[in-house]
Amino acid sequence: MNDSITNPEFDITALQNGDRAEFARMVEAYSGQIYRLALKMLQNQQDAEDILQETFIKAYHALPQFESRSSLSTWLYRIATNEALMFLRRKHPHQISVEQPSNDEAQPVPLEIVDWCCLPESELISAEARVYLEKAVEMLPHSLRVVFLLRDIEGLSTRDTAEVLDLSEGAVKTRLSRARLQLREILSVYYRERVNIATQAGEV
Repeated sequence: MNDSITNPEFDITALQNGDRAEFARMVEAYSGQIYRLALKMLQNQQDAEDILQETFIKAYHALPQFESRSSLSTWLYRIATNEALMFLRRKHPHQISVEQPSNDEAQPVPLEIVDWCCLPESELISAEARVYLEKAVEMLPHSLRVVFLLRDIEGLSTRDTAEVLDLSEGAVKTRLSRARLQLREILSVYYRERVNIATQAGEV
């Protein structure tokens, strides 16, 4: 995500000096994005609100050490993602890991792929389809879901996503590819049914 295009410029010196007006402007600019990410990671509004609040509390105290080696948005995403992952680790201590596994390349990829290219466009962008996509994203393993959310939903670059998650760019690309394949497999169930219905109705 490009700050200069999507968000206003901020006076970093003022932020680091505790300027409350500039900090409030930063919160207003980024709170929607941070909340959306937390909600999609945690699937709970109250938990997402808690992560949002904790993110900006930690950011306020850490701003004096912010060195501008990354964009402000990437820095905030990293704080928010770490907070959300720590929350998930506390809730599921044996399931969540943010470390880079050694077998990223060895994990199996989905096999069942249904081609939905012939579906009418209205089927592909319907409200029902979007709801099903959101449910499919929730079914992804956490390590894949967070990469998909940062790259394909929030629009971060591979480099920024790697920085947020403390992964190599290669690992980000591998996980994103696997996430997309798994989503396609999950969505195949839905779209296979839609293809069948459309075929019976003579629409394809």
